[in-house]
Amino acid sequence: MSKSSPRRSFGRKSTGTVTVIEAKVHRSSARNARMAFILAAVIIGILTAVVAASYVHPIIALFIGVAVGVPCGALAWLLVRVWPVLRLLWWWTPEIVLTTLLLAGWVQLATHTPTLVTLAVVAVVLGVPAAVPVLRRQVVAWVWCLIVRHRLRVCFAQFIVANQSGSLPLILWAKPTPVGERVWVYLRPGLSLADLEGRLDKIAVTCHASSVLVERAADGNAAYLRFDIKRREVLTATVTSPLADAIPTDTPATDRPTPAVPTALDLPDVQAPTIALPVQQPKKPAATSANGSKPATTPSPEGDDISDWI
Repeated sequence: MSKSSPRRSFGRKSTGTVTVIEAKVHRSSARNARMAFILAAVIIGILTAVVAASYVHPIIALFIGVAVGVPCGALAWLLVRVWPVLRLLWWWTPEIVLTTLLLAGWVQLATHTPTLVTLAVVAVVLGVPAAVPVLRRQVVAWVWCLIVRHRLRVCFAQFIVANQSGSLPLILWAKPTPVGERVWVYLRPGLSLADLEGRLDKIAVTCHASSVLVERAADGNAAYLRFDIKRREVLTATVTSPLADAIPTDTPATDRPTPAVPTALDLPDVQAPTIALPVQQPKKPAATSANGSKPATTPSPEGDDISDWI
């Protein structure tokens, strides 16, 4: 019977690979890097040769243009080629910086202080934020800011896969708010504000939040957005009105008669005013002449005959 996976001998380790840069992104960056090299080398080389031709022989100016254009093209190729890696490093910049500082501080502390002093300093650094509620909440809030940046990246990657086109946006920075976190994002081609507004529920699920709001961070740029991630409700405390304290204590109480509230009410019991409708007088028949014809009507003061309107 055939198996879906190849057979491995006993004790052999599996040769698994971890994908850091996707193959599609790798091929796209290679193609873009070649185009950047050609454009930068040709444009900068021609401009340099034209400027140098004003001072030296045209042939020498051509060699100068090649000497300047090729290194500039190589620099453009390098920047475009390593852009996916730079973007990945940008996403992990806060974690890399914090880890480096913690390791450097631990090495310096362990090198220049005795063991007991090192343990005491570590206990104070870790124990004080954990014991003081205000510091603990601040630390937890900033940790959520780091987590949310990566959760949003996962959402954007899934949206791009569903759309079968697009590029991952730049997640710029995040800061804590009283209800959660606020994150600024710069979109790239493939996503828009309208697309994200229809998927806010999915973003909230991925970020482990209650709800998510998104709006423009700048009126003149549709790609610059601001995400407000809400985790809790802060307007839950009962606030007493200060108006009761403004009333003087020596104010006499006013006795107000309690009106009788009817329990059952009939229409005859309703004290409503009687409205008398005017009685319409019957119209008198028009007088006829002796030969049975209607008498001639008197013309109106304006000179019009009103018999046509009757």
